[in-house]
Amino acid sequence: MLLFGVIGLVANIVAMLVLASGRGANFNMRAAFLEVLNDALGSLGVIVAAIVIATTGFQRADALAGLFIALLIAPRALKLMAETTRVLMEFTPKEIDLDDVRAHILEMDRVQDVHDLHASTVATGLPIISAHVVVDDDCFQDGHAPTILNDIRTCVATHFAISFEHSTFQLETSAQRHQEEALATHHP
Repeated sequence: MLLFGVIGLVANIVAMLVLASGRGANFNMRAAFLEVLNDALGSLGVIVAAIVIATTGFQRADALAGLFIALLIAPRALKLMAETTRVLMEFTPKEIDLDDVRAHILEMDRVQDVHDLHASTVATGLPIISAHVVVDDDCFQDGHAPTILNDIRTCVATHFAISFEHSTFQLETSAQRHQEEALATHHP
């Protein structure tokens, strides 16, 4: 039991060293690191239990070591599950208030309305944002639409606590906005 515990601990320490530098890269790397850490703690528990059993004869040392290891791993596993759930459920990142984003965009010249505003994180470190932005009708004739779009993209990439490098904005006229509303009210 002691020999296998030591072999397992050495193997897990090597694996932890390999995974340690990339564990913040994404959920998969963090989960892999936690799995190896759990195995290392398990090996350490086997070593301690083997020594206790050999020196005292207390056979339940192995089970107690396993329970202790589970208590150490549970908080990290729960945190990882909560972060993963936020991504899978497409929750708005905690650091962003969509009302502030909407208000900031509305302050821009020639912007009349912002609707269907959504922000989420689709992967570790990849926040996204999208919205429909109603602009003055003449923006599409006088060439201001691309400038407004660029200004909005720059704003969400630089102004807020989270940098939204990936953004999708649909510019539309007030007539198009009213068309969308009319279609939405006619569908069951």
